[in-house]
Amino acid sequence: MRATVMHQAGDVRVETIPDATIQQPTDAIIRITRACICGSDLWPYHDLQPDAVPGGRRMGHEAIGIVEEIGSDVRRIRRGQLVIMPFAFSDGGCLFCDEGLHTSCLHGGFFGVGGEAGGAQAEALRVPLADGTLYPLDVGAEDALMPSLLTLSDVMGTGHHAAITARVAPGKPVAVIGDGAVGLCGVIAAKRLGAEQIIMLGRHKARTDLARAFGATDIVSARGEEAIAQVRALTGGHGVHSVLECVGAEAAITTSLGIVRPGGTIGRVGVPHYGPQEVGGPFFYRNIAIAGGPAPVRAYIADLLPDIMEGRIEPGRVFDRTIALEEVPAGYRAMDNREALKVMIRP
Repeated sequence: MRATVMHQAGDVRVETIPDATIQQPTDAIIRITRACICGSDLWPYHDLQPDAVPGGRRMGHEAIGIVEEIGSDVRRIRRGQLVIMPFAFSDGGCLFCDEGLHTSCLHGGFFGVGGEAGGAQAEALRVPLADGTLYPLDVGAEDALMPSLLTLSDVMGTGHHAAITARVAPGKPVAVIGDGAVGLCGVIAAKRLGAEQIIMLGRHKARTDLARAFGATDIVSARGEEAIAQVRALTGGHGVHSVLECVGAEAAITTSLGIVRPGGTIGRVGVPHYGPQEVGGPFFYRNIAIAGGPAPVRAYIADLLPDIMEGRIEPGRVFDRTIALEEVPAGYRAMDNREALKVMIRP
């Protein structure tokens, strides 16, 4: 079968690898019908060291597919079902899954990072712990809502997690840092949770226009101290109650700390690419809470799915390019060059 393999920074190839097969009785094999490139895939695209993963790192952690095979212990998932594959696999029954924190599953892990699970930018994929991981859909594989449904595998659930952990609530101002797909879905999530003032920090007009369409009330295109000053000016000098940090860079967390008001909360979901941050000293006296982490998107699908099916939210609008599997290297280049916001793959 064909699959995307990253060998080192900037070196992404679509290669023939052994077919996905059942290895454990709790596995399923899905034929991928939709996948995509994530903004977080660009971090290894910039800095993956040669031979960091023997044979290369299989890429991709967001997918929808059709179940083709199941292991002997799979009970809930059936052959022929169309399913959402969240970016983390989980058993659905451990103490953390029971608490809705599937990304901390005692037996789980993540797709597309090397190790036990492969990557979803491929023709097919083995899914461990299929019963706890996969979410069946009652639609056809070519349904018009497919782009929005695909976002439930990661970016919509991650934007929602940022809003939940940042304690977004009606009547309290919100700032979203990052105009990528997760940040834009964070705007959707904040609006959905009742926020009335949503400040988007972003610099790319096509993206900030989409943010406004999703519910952003203000756009701040500055960076650093100027951005902090502008957000504070928009909030009576106090800052925002909730910050959704959707980038993961050091500058983003520094800005977050500068714009959150006393007693406010930062919900960070950007994969961190910065060293330990000093949040003691003056930040202690402001009673700031910092929460977030890998989003347990499997826990959020049931809540978000009806809003997509009934047209109340349209997160699939973040996809602005669709490519075939063999075009994936060009898709990486397009996203890295800011020529595309988020690329969908149709194997």
